[in-house]
Amino acid sequence: MTNWSDSILVYSSEKGREKPVTAGNKSTPQPSDGIVRLRREVKGRGGGTVIVISGIPLSAPEIKDLAGALKKKCGCGGTVKDGVIEIQGDHRDTLSTELQARGFKVKLAGG
Repeated sequence: MTNWSDSILVYSSEKGREKPVTAGNKSTPQPSDGIVRLRREVKGRGGGTVIVISGIPLSAPEIKDLAGALKKKCGCGGTVKDGVIEIQGDHRDTLSTELQARGFKVKLAGG
């Protein structure tokens, strides 16, 4: 018998039926294409602006170190979630300049 306790419901418009997805089948982070993307997000953040930095071609400990350096450079808080850095406040220009100085190819994405 199937264990449904760790499954998530996924609704498909294709067949109109529910399909359970087990925890092992969750989407994994996409491989990096070498471009670091900076995206500004406000929605769902209580009105606060957050810059989301994705596509960083580094290992997890290196991303954590980079996040710490970027937070110090901007003088703000932030976090690392699933290989993505979130920096509080609208510091896209400062972050873009700093990442380019560290040798990354940077692209501004979103609003």
